[in-house]
Amino acid sequence: MTQLRDIETREDCERLVRAFYGQAFEDPTIGFVFTDVVGLDLEAHVPRITDFWTTVLLGDKRYGGSAFNPHVAVHAKVALEERHFERWLQLWFGTVDDRFKGEKANQAKIHALRVAQAFLQRLQGFPGGTADPMKAR
Repeated sequence: MTQLRDIETREDCERLVRAFYGQAFEDPTIGFVFTDVVGLDLEAHVPRITDFWTTVLLGDKRYGGSAFNPHVAVHAKVALEERHFERWLQLWFGTVDDRFKGEKANQAKIHALRVAQAFLQRLQGFPGGTADPMKAR
């Protein structure tokens, strides 16, 4: 078994982000949000989200903008519920734990939890829609 190391570089952050989205896109609970509702272009998205995580974990300060605003737009199409955020966290925590161990890995999980809690709370103040009631599981 390979010993896990901590998140140390931008490449580590990108590897984490790609592995997470590889699972998220296929997930029966949240996958449709990325594929059907947003139609997320992963190759365009990965550098931006990698910037976010390198800013949070490594202090690179590459990420600028609001992480919340895009989620408001998604929520207007399909109501993002607690179960969606719980599943996002399960996948994120599992992806981190499968690949990394250490202070930065723990920070990645703690920050994700804070983001999920804050986004869920803030989204409750916005009307939530349903892009397709049959897909809003």
